[in-house]
Amino acid sequence: MTCKGICVRYKAQKPVGTGRYASGQRRCQICEIFIKWEGLWCPCCGYRLRTKPRNLKYKAKLRARVEADSIEAKANAENQQEVEEVIVVKAKP
Repeated sequence: MTCKGICVRYKAQKPVGTGRYASGQRRCQICEIFIKWEGLWCPCCGYRLRTKPRNLKYKAKLRARVEADSIEAKANAENQQEVEEVIVVKAKP
């Protein structure tokens, strides 16, 4: 398995303010490139893409980011329910 150069079409720019894995990018070890691709396998060489960092420090950063995002999503869902309840109560009389 070698790089055929197809992966450069999917090359991802480094995101500002977030990590690569947190923004949905994946890394191919054979092509040595971060790509924006939804599949598990590299479109170029067919090698398995990395979806999580290997370094302990960056694993902890990603874990904290995912937890913060889930807490934020829960809060938004609760706020949405409260707003819907208020709208229903105002509409009844």
